[in-house]
Amino acid sequence: MRINKISVTKLFGIFNHQVSLNIEDRITIIHGPNGFGKTALLRIINGFFNSRYSELRSIPFAEFRVDFDDCSHLQVTKSIEQTNENEKDQKLTFHFYRVGAEPEMFSPNSLTNSGVKMDWHLSATEDEVNSLIQFGDQNTITSLAPLENIAIPFIETFEKFARKFKKEPKWLSELKSSIDVHFIETQRLLTPSSVPEVAVDTKHPSMIPSVNIYSQELAEEIQVKLAEYGALSQSLERTFPARIFNNKAPSELTEETLRNKLNEIEEKRSHFRETGLLDKEENSEFQVDQNIDGVTKNILSVYVEDVEQKLMVFDELAIKIELFQRIIQERFLYKHMSISKDQGFTFTTADGKPLLATDLSFGEQHELVMLYELLFKVKPNSLVLIDEPEISLHIAWQVDFLKDLQAIIKLANFDVLIATHAPSIIDDRWDLTVELKGPVA
Repeated sequence: MRINKISVTKLFGIFNHQVSLNIEDRITIIHGPNGFGKTALLRIINGFFNSRYSELRSIPFAEFRVDFDDCSHLQVTKSIEQTNENEKDQKLTFHFYRVGAEPEMFSPNSLTNSGVKMDWHLSATEDEVNSLIQFGDQNTITSLAPLENIAIPFIETFEKFARKFKKEPKWLSELKSSIDVHFIETQRLLTPSSVPEVAVDTKHPSMIPSVNIYSQELAEEIQVKLAEYGALSQSLERTFPARIFNNKAPSELTEETLRNKLNEIEEKRSHFRETGLLDKEENSEFQVDQNIDGVTKNILSVYVEDVEQKLMVFDELAIKIELFQRIIQERFLYKHMSISKDQGFTFTTADGKPLLATDLSFGEQHELVMLYELLFKVKPNSLVLIDEPEISLHIAWQVDFLKDLQAIIKLANFDVLIATHAPSIIDDRWDLTVELKGPVA
C-alpha cells in the first residue's frame, strides 16, 4: 500500500493544503513561504505513522487525511472539549474508510490523576514507559508535568496508569505498520544517545554526532555480513568432499566457461576488498594455468558454485556502499573516504592525513548524514520525509541533490516527500512540486 494524497484543513487555523504525491517519479516537493506549514505537515505525517501523538496534539489543525492507492483513506480529526469550567481538552479521533467495509473509528484515551493529564503512546510496553521516563522523551514528558516535579511516586503512578490504557485496535496498528515513515529532520547532525548517561531530571538527553553513530553502525553491519559469510563458508567446507564425489559436472560447462567464472570471482573479490567488505591482505586469488581435465573440472565446478554463493552474502550491501562512496567522492573533492569493518567510514585529507568525521564542514556532514540515512536506514517501500535538504549545502550540491536521490530510489525503492525553500533543489523539475498557498480570501 502506498500513499497518493495528503490533506490538512485549518492548519494553524487558516491553511488548507492538498498534496498529491507523484506515484511514478516517487518524488514530491512541497514549497511555499515561511510559516505556511511545510514542516508542520511533515511532522503530522510522522506523528501519526510513528505514534508520536504529542506531535498531533501540539500542531493546530482541524482534520488530517491520508489517501492510499487502494482507494482507502484515513481521517484524523481534532476537536476541543470542555472538561470543566476552566479546562479544555483536545480530542483526536481516527477514522479509517475501506471500500466495501464498515468505517473503523478510534479515539486515544486521556486519563487524569490529581489534575495531571497523561497522554501516552497507545501501544506502550512497560519497558517503553521506563525508557521514556529514564532517558527523557522531552516532548511527551513535558506534556505531563514539569520535569523538576517528576518524583518516584509519580513515576510509579504514571506506569500504573499507562499500562491500563486501552490498546489501539488491530486495524490501526496494521495501517501504521503497512507504511514505514522515515523522517530526516533539519536537526540531523546530532542524535540522542541510547546510553543511560543522564539522570531523570536532566532537561535534555545527551546528544552524539550523527556521523560517529552512523560510522559505527556501518562497521557493525559489515561485521554482521562477515559473520554470515564465515558461517556459510564453514557449512560449505564441511560438505565439500561429499559434494565433489556426488557432483556430475554438466557437459556444457566448458573449460573456457570455468576460467571465465574464476576470473569473475576474483574480480568480485577485488571489488569487495575495495569497498571494505573483505580484508585487503586476504590473498585468495586462485589461478589455473594448466589444462583442465575431467576430474579438475568436477572439483572446480563445485568450488565456483560455493564461492558464488558465499559472495552473494555481500551483494546488497556492496551496491549500497559503492553508491555511497561514489557520491561522496564526487562531492568531497579534497578528501578521501575509506570503509572498513572496524571503523565504518573514515576520512583522510588530500595529503593523506587522518581527518575526523566531526571535523568535516557542516555541509559535508549534512550530505554524509542524508546519504547514509537514505541508503542504509530506510526500508524498501517506505515514505521518506526530508525537511530542507539544502541546509549548509553549496548551490552546486543542491542542484545535484535530485539526481543523487533518483539513483538511490532506483536502488532502494521508496517514496520521498521533500519540504524546501531552495529553487536550486528543484532545479528543472518543477513538475514534481506542489505549492502550499495561503488562505483563500
